[in-house]
Amino acid sequence: MISASVALGVTALVVGGVSVLGMWFVRGRIDSVEDYISARDSAGTGTLTATLVASGMGAWILLSPAEAGAAFGGITAVLGYAVGSALPMVVYAVVGPRIRQLIPAGHTLAEYTYARFGRAMYGYVLVVSIGYMFVFLAAEMTGITGALALVAGIPMWQTAGLIGAFVLAYTTYGGLRASIFTDTVQALVILPLLAVSFGVALLELGGTHAVYETVTASNPQLLDLGFVTGVKSGVYIAVSVLGAEMLNQAWWQRVYAAENERVLTRSFLVTAVAVVPMVFLAGLFGLAASGLGLVDGNASIAFFLVVMEVFPDAVVLGIVILAVLLVMSSADTLFNALSSVVTADLPRVLDLDDDTLTTSARILTVVVALASIVIGAQGYSVLTLFFVADLLAVATFIPLLAGLYARRLSGRGALVASLAGLLVGVVFFPVARPLLSATELSLPTASYFGSFLGAAIVSGGVTGLAAVVGQTRVDFDQLDRTITRLDDPADDARGGDGR
Repeated sequence: MISASVALGVTALVVGGVSVLGMWFVRGRIDSVEDYISARDSAGTGTLTATLVASGMGAWILLSPAEAGAAFGGITAVLGYAVGSALPMVVYAVVGPRIRQLIPAGHTLAEYTYARFGRAMYGYVLVVSIGYMFVFLAAEMTGITGALALVAGIPMWQTAGLIGAFVLAYTTYGGLRASIFTDTVQALVILPLLAVSFGVALLELGGTHAVYETVTASNPQLLDLGFVTGVKSGVYIAVSVLGAEMLNQAWWQRVYAAENERVLTRSFLVTAVAVVPMVFLAGLFGLAASGLGLVDGNASIAFFLVVMEVFPDAVVLGIVILAVLLVMSSADTLFNALSSVVTADLPRVLDLDDDTLTTSARILTVVVALASIVIGAQGYSVLTLFFVADLLAVATFIPLLAGLYARRLSGRGALVASLAGLLVGVVFFPVARPLLSATELSLPTASYFGSFLGAAIVSGGVTGLAAVVGQTRVDFDQLDRTITRLDDPADDARGGDGR
């Protein structure tokens, strides 16, 4: 086993170095709260693609796909994860230009919801989006703390505290510009290391054919494309990832960070193509771990179980540092997403100046980050944590996207559709079963498949009905008039129409 002091020291060196780079880059570049949270029209194709890949390829790529392969259905679950990771990027390539056209001065999903649907739906989406990002952070911290505990025996709270503190340092100082810059640097390191790690590990295991033979001898169902459990897992994982990413404020920020619509579309599509093979290869490690008999109760770290089996300690440490970089790239993205939500939405209830807004965003980001660090040190299942966040999003994303196109969809109709989808999803949700069982109601069989598909279908059906029978027609032009820049003198025009 790697020495805990060596592993912790190298981790501190890496996260410290990235933090210093981020703060150095943004020095003197943050002149207003608008600069802090939007980095509007500043990223070209290369930069935007790099930040999309780095932000999207968080530590979850080394954790959740492998766990899905080992414990949630085998190769079809892995395929579902790969497809589900690409779908949101394709959707943003389509709806991103629409978002910029309707709301050229926008910042957040929540402020769009307020202007388009009114106070009730806005409050619901604000809670859901912050809850989603909080759980996502907790899942990332859970994964990396578990990995370092496995390979070096480092207490989980030490890893979570170290990474969280350094990432908070440069994101609270430099905002989105610091995040985009460090993402670009991280992408230049992450992509080659990922490719080399995956390739060498497969060679050490004897190649894909040897892995196939090992898994077939141990559990052939994991490689059966017709395995019903696996097919269901692939479907609901794809749906859950799609729904979750559509409510991820990080991507809304990057829609506005693109230099123009052409850059936006191209970058999101390139990212969609790039993530598929990476997620699929990561998932294969779960199959290998299962075939080698390495998974013993904690499939979340299946990737690292295989890595420790085939690599010497020095290489294992290097791969763990890769995981640390992955956590940083997604954590700083989510910290900035939280900041943008607070900064853009606090003025709706409080009259605050620019400096106070920025300070408030930083304080709330620290509070949420600390809470996610605490949960991340508990050692829960990473994929289960993601599923909790995903269910909230799956029940909500269809009405929100429909609002960009359907003039007759009212705020009340969108809220009813979201709540109806969430109710159906919770009834089937396995994690909620202990609480629901206490009600003594007659409940359907718990399943993630029924939960995510039911939530999406019901939410989509009610949305379609509401869009058809709605009596009012929304003036899309009012969105542009309602949502302005935070440093615009006309920012007192922000607000909704009270629907």
